[in-house]
Amino acid sequence: MNFWQHIYEHFNPVAFELFGFKVHWYGMMYVLALLSALWFAKYLIKKDNYDISEEILDKFFIYVEIGVILGARIGYFIFYSDYTGYYLTHPWQMFNPFGANGEFIGIRGMSFHGAVIGFGIGAWLFSRKYKGYTLKILDVAAVAIPLGYIFGRIGNFLNQELFGRATDVSWGIYVDGVLRHPSQLYEAFLEGFVIFVIMMITRKYKKFDGQLILNYLFLYAVMRSISEIFRQPDPQLGFICCGALTMGQLLSFAMVVFAIVGYAVLGKKAKS
Repeated sequence: MNFWQHIYEHFNPVAFELFGFKVHWYGMMYVLALLSALWFAKYLIKKDNYDISEEILDKFFIYVEIGVILGARIGYFIFYSDYTGYYLTHPWQMFNPFGANGEFIGIRGMSFHGAVIGFGIGAWLFSRKYKGYTLKILDVAAVAIPLGYIFGRIGNFLNQELFGRATDVSWGIYVDGVLRHPSQLYEAFLEGFVIFVIMMITRKYKKFDGQLILNYLFLYAVMRSISEIFRQPDPQLGFICCGALTMGQLLSFAMVVFAIVGYAVLGKKAKS
């Protein structure tokens, strides 16, 4: 347990260097998350007999992945950065992978809720060109995404970011001399594994297209709000409301409202 508590002192977030570029474990886990979600989505359309070709799924993946990357990055500056004003006037700097001294540092700072918005915009643009597929594919994505999300949160852990709050539990990890919850792993379990299991079990009981993606949004919001209890609030923001609620919890509340409204609209449309 002692080694575990001091694991960050023995672990390098950089996996290796290639031609002078540092390849981080986080980046590798992010790629693994994307590929695993896509692979599992293709597995599901065959297993559950969806009338969706792999070619259509690949095209959807391109649309939403562009949206996810742009949304996650832009969302970070809108929701979490204290330099938003600068980046609004210098938007190209959001995607500048080089530091002030010219060193390659990659893209740091991503927002899940921003990624959700980007994902939604990408899905909407896809639906404009490819009619009749979007809600069905979104339901497939709702089951596959949590699987990939597990790897994403493990990537946060390996990258030594998004630390938990101070604690005295025996499985805590020291960060700058303070014992903290490994909240990234809590999130991998709650927001990834638990939701994946629930979605796998309940996917057979959907009553209308679009139901599973709404279920996922609701479940994620709940699990994220629970995880935030153990996660250290972003230092530049702290608690946003009532001295206890974080930005992640407020954005998750918006997701709950969206899911409930969407459920009412699509459910009513399916019955008519």
